[in-house]
Amino acid sequence: MNKKAVVLLSGGLDSATVLAIARSQGYECYALSMAYGQRHAAELSAAANIASSLGAADHKVMSIGLDSIGGSALTDTSIEVPEQLADGIPVTYVPARNTVFLSLALGWAEVLDAQEIFIGVNAVDYSGYPDCRPEFIRAFEQLANLATKAGVEGKAFIIHTPLIDLTKGEIIQQGIKLGIDYSLTVSCYQANEQGEACGSCDSCRLRARGFEEAGIADPTRYCKS
Repeated sequence: MNKKAVVLLSGGLDSATVLAIARSQGYECYALSMAYGQRHAAELSAAANIASSLGAADHKVMSIGLDSIGGSALTDTSIEVPEQLADGIPVTYVPARNTVFLSLALGWAEVLDAQEIFIGVNAVDYSGYPDCRPEFIRAFEQLANLATKAGVEGKAFIIHTPLIDLTKGEIIQQGIKLGIDYSLTVSCYQANEQGEACGSCDSCRLRARGFEEAGIADPTRYCKS
């Protein structure tokens, strides 16, 4: 391998698939996870297992504390995680999350002399988050090449979004072909300390429907209570 990429890795189904895709394309992958004040740390444990199982060259966890500003059911325990989809942008939206994540990935990529960044945003089966849209990714890529020494010197950054036009079922089918063990992943917004999913939140519902559409047995570990 002679090309490097920073891959944002949350520990969930989508980001695990993105890491596998980047590896299959010959990239030496540097996985980056965020301890951003989310409700549980189970996804970070999952990210470590995924990075190891999929052969990441390095796995870094950065702490940024988005819970200090709150504003989301994922960072503020006083806001309940909804079990039903509502109109508009849901309360699980974390203000500026992907903007912050991509900025930190950009910084690490510049240090590594890597011009490629992978992120698992999806504009089909997603919860209506504004920072998962193609327009946002294009705008951030333009910013990356204006705001960095590497970009100014002609080393253009590329933001890869290989899942952006895929359904959850199509994502799972692609991941299975790449040998992903999806039982290692945690997608639930309110998983317990063991990484067991609630089965009722928006993320759990999208995930379960994806396995059904893909015709693949759901390996998710659900809470028994």
